[in-house]
Amino acid sequence: MSDLTAKVTKPEAGSMQVDGYEALKYNFHYTSPVFDVKNEKLASIYERWQRVLIIMDKIVHPIYKDQIETYFKHYNIAITWKVVNGGELNKTMDTMLEIVDAMDEFGIVRTEPTLVVGGGLMTDVTGYACASYRRSSNFIRVPTTLIGLIDASVSIKVGINHRKLKNRLGAYHAPLHTFLDFSFLKTLPVGQVRNGFAELVKIASVGDKAVWDLLVKHGERLVETGFGYNGGEEVREAGTKICHQGIETMLELETPNLHELGLDRVIAFGHTWSPTLELTPRIPLRHGHAITIDMAYSITLAHSRGLINDAQRDEWFTLVSSVGLSMDHEDFTEELIAVATEAIKKTRDGKQRFAVPDGQFGQCKFLNDVPISELQSVLRTHKEFVKSRFGSGAGKEAFVDAGDLGAEPEAYAKGDATDGEETAESLKRKNIKGNGVKSAAVGAGAVPVNGSGHVTNGIVGTAECGC
Repeated sequence: MSDLTAKVTKPEAGSMQVDGYEALKYNFHYTSPVFDVKNEKLASIYERWQRVLIIMDKIVHPIYKDQIETYFKHYNIAITWKVVNGGELNKTMDTMLEIVDAMDEFGIVRTEPTLVVGGGLMTDVTGYACASYRRSSNFIRVPTTLIGLIDASVSIKVGINHRKLKNRLGAYHAPLHTFLDFSFLKTLPVGQVRNGFAELVKIASVGDKAVWDLLVKHGERLVETGFGYNGGEEVREAGTKICHQGIETMLELETPNLHELGLDRVIAFGHTWSPTLELTPRIPLRHGHAITIDMAYSITLAHSRGLINDAQRDEWFTLVSSVGLSMDHEDFTEELIAVATEAIKKTRDGKQRFAVPDGQFGQCKFLNDVPISELQSVLRTHKEFVKSRFGSGAGKEAFVDAGDLGAEPEAYAKGDATDGEETAESLKRKNIKGNGVKSAAVGAGAVPVNGSGHVTNGIVGTAECGC
């Protein structure tokens, strides 16, 4: 919910100026299980209308349909379902418009909130539909994945993919409420728990030392047991503390910068080279594994500059290895580093803004002075270190499955998943290696080039990378 106050002034003859300030108010509730009839908080919001439009995907819906129907029936609230295809390939305008049509058919009243139950992808698409419908309509989020609970739930960003560009269309649109229920982890596969664990590593490494210490102590057991919801009751208390504190740290870091006007973002740790890397392999990496490779390389960079010591470096790698996250990949090459650096500089207004730990975990420093020669040298050091200690550095269940993608991965890799049409994923290529990484990024408009086709740093005719 937001309120805008504004005034009109006439600073000079023939001109007018509007100065406006928007007050945002949105709420988070730790409620578990949220669909237990004993917990009336969510139902009480819909008592006024005695009905609710619920958006879910085809994976989550059959798991929780009966429980949700029992819950709302108890409170005499009628449900209308809209169940859509999930997965990255369906994070599209078509899916968003399906939801808009469902809202229209339902006859959503101006202040009536649509309810979305699902992972971060589902809440993104539904949030964008709500931001667009009548220019703004309310919604409530109930995230069901670890990434959705501790990462996507904190942001007010909503959006969809467009052609080859990931999250290219979107808005900043806050939900009325977000209900945080970690009992959903009972039905979350271990591979997805691991995927979300990477986001906690991100937050803790550069934003919260107390959370870091708890991850080091309990990490492996937390992943194995779904943070204590699948056996492992002995770690549930620690898991709850980690998640709650991680969310609060994310909020403290992000709420002063909800519209991302400030570009030095602590939580961008792990998100410099991973956007390009994630979609480069024949079958894409899961997001958590891609950002962990990025973070691992960033840790090596911080170590090479004396910002962390040997013991801190080793502790970091030991943790991510123990939980089965990836630390390196064959497609994480010197060329990819060069291309991805140029791509992210466009997003970061021409600066590198590499987030790395500073002196200890929980503290962050931004680097803007790292030449490409140093980045490539550090990459060689990184690969040698990983190989000597951890072999290939490959993680467990590191690649997307049909649920992540919205299609069978092998069919997608062969180009058969969308009947020959381009997918909506940013920079996804079919088995592209070597120079193809650069050409794909350039073709998608992700990096600037000069007249000779060289990637530039944004200054015409100045080639920073001729890879």
